Amino acid sequence: MREKIIQKATELFINLGFKSVTMDDLANEMGISKKTIYSHFRNKNELVEATTMTMCDFITCGIDDIVCLQKNPIEELYEIKKFVMVHLKNEKSSPLYQLQKYYPKIHVSLKEKQYESMHGCVLENVKRGMEMEIYRSNLNVEFVSRIYFSGVMSLKDENLFPSQTFSKPDVLDQYLEYHLRGIVTPKGRKILNSIINSNQE
Repeated sequence: MREKIIQKATELFINLGFKSVTMDDLANEMGISKKTIYSHFRNKNELVEATTMTMCDFITCGIDDIVCLQKNPIEELYEIKKFVMVHLKNEKSSPLYQLQKYYPKIHVSLKEKQYESMHGCVLENVKRGMEMEIYRSNLNVEFVSRIYFSGVMSLKDENLFPSQTFSKPDVLDQYLEYHLRGIVTPKGRKILNSIINSNQE
């Protein structure tokens, strides 16, 4: 039952936002009593933490699976972006903004966890790209991986990129292209252009 509660809560939080969904809403959606929810989670705070960490673990495992396929590093970043967007349902309600505003401690923990998993993944991506000569050979690997992470995080900032003006899939696409054009070699640019062209068809 705990897993089912987390699954339904995740779905509601992503679609409606952390603040908007009450324990009553969740109980009604599931056709169970609030008492049942409280037998697994002491309060909403505990439920929010469980759902965010479970989702983070799920996304991390999915990214690890994509990395294991050993595609070329440019294609790998596009596959990861596609996977994340599918599972975050385009974040219609800006749940991360609400998480930061109403559950700041959980937001900090989540960001630390995301950094741990994403930093290693991007480091490896950059190193492999340099070895394959599709990324420039003079890159500072540590700098590139950190600036990439900080850019992805800033895209989720509702003050910088309000969802009324910027659609998340478009912004992520533009950022990924912006990031890659700064680090690819002419050989890498050909791969990048062919991916962009095939995505537009």
